[in-house]
Amino acid sequence: MLTAGYYTDLAASMDHVSARLQVSMDNLSPEDRSKAMRRVRSRDTTPELSVRRLVHAMGYRYRLHVATLPGRPDLAFPRLRKVLFVHGCFWHGHRRCGKQTTPSSRREYWLPKLDRNKQRDRRNRRLLRKAGWGVLVVWECQLKNPEAVARRIRRFLESPVGSSSPLLPAQNLPA
Repeated sequence: MLTAGYYTDLAASMDHVSARLQVSMDNLSPEDRSKAMRRVRSRDTTPELSVRRLVHAMGYRYRLHVATLPGRPDLAFPRLRKVLFVHGCFWHGHRRCGKQTTPSSRREYWLPKLDRNKQRDRRNRRLLRKAGWGVLVVWECQLKNPEAVARRIRRFLESPVGSSSPLLPAQNLPA
């Protein structure tokens, strides 16, 4: 016969297993995870450097991370009043890409953080457009086809600032 104590012991055992599973979701120790996260950069990332090389090869010159503009755009073209952001698909929430995954551990931390990133990106784009700047977002996954990215950037830079641009289809804006 099963007693109430059996069920209490079983519940306590399940809580212990559940807690261990939650803690062990990350295969790195907290020190190693911290070390890995410290290496994540916000500037001079591989995708950003690729875009900078493309733009430079097209003959355009630009300013990097202009602090006086909302969002510190990755590339700014002051004479043209245009800015370019190079977004990592994970960090900025590119929904049409396989790299934008939802973390399985510490979701209570990551989901609000990634949502704040997307809200901040939208706010910065809106402020820039309101101030008369043209804005283009290049996603990390799009760099698999550098020729297409170069065409988009060239069309963007050669188009008038106030035009309703076909260069920014919905797939290129974070949700």
